[in-house]
Amino acid sequence: MSLTMGSGPFGHRPAGRFNVDIPVTQVLFVDPSPRWIRAERGGATVIDSRRAKLLHQHGALARYFFPRDDVRWDRLSDVEPVQPPAGAPDLDDHVAFPWHDFDAWYEEDEQLVAHAIDPYHRVDVRPTSRHVAVSSAGVALADTRRARALFETGLPTRWYIPREDVGPELEPSELRTQCAYKGEASYVSIRLGEHVLENIAWTYRDPRHDAAPVRDLVCFFDEAVECKVVVVRIVESGTTESSTYPTGFGVRIVECSDDARVRLDHMIARIKAGEVY
Repeated sequence: MSLTMGSGPFGHRPAGRFNVDIPVTQVLFVDPSPRWIRAERGGATVIDSRRAKLLHQHGALARYFFPRDDVRWDRLSDVEPVQPPAGAPDLDDHVAFPWHDFDAWYEEDEQLVAHAIDPYHRVDVRPTSRHVAVSSAGVALADTRRARALFETGLPTRWYIPREDVGPELEPSELRTQCAYKGEASYVSIRLGEHVLENIAWTYRDPRHDAAPVRDLVCFFDEAVECKVVVVRIVESGTTESSTYPTGFGVRIVECSDDARVRLDHMIARIKAGEVY
């Protein structure tokens, strides 16, 4: 997401173009943060910094680096610090830490989830009257003109649909994932006869901040297109669906074969690890 992930300018698949050649895989951008950052472990505050710096690096989420003096080393003897990469400017005598080695992280007095907040990341939700139709193998799953379009930096547009406009019954799943910007997602499956589309959609019951307008709406799992079987589409009203993926607006969902299921499981693992959202 943001500058260094997804379709960001220094990400894996930049959506735009620079007017000069830039070796994006070598770019290291260090950004001083005005935010008060703390981390807790074992009931104690072990990092307390108003001098943190964010490192932006190709293919990685933004990461906080802290002056060594802002770390309680006496409480972290079993934690291995992360050193800055070679060539990173202004990070001498700074260290980072694996996020999940700590019990809680705070930005000012708000607890963070999943990873550091990137100030160049945005989540914008807009109501739309586009005709959003979702189907699987010819079976209608949803049809609405009341969707909310969620635009998130570096990611494809997501289409959130009112539950009343989703046809089949949604079966709650145990899968949960966290997004630093939107909160915790709860997944659902859909049963079509004997076939189950597992974890095929998600919803945010208690979204964070700018994602509040999608509370309790349903979004279908378009990352599963990596399985290469396209059985769900979203099209604009008045367009004609072709036998290939339609331009720009498709929610692409799979009907998995065994080998495709392996790739889908891999994608879910990446979501849990915070690599995709």
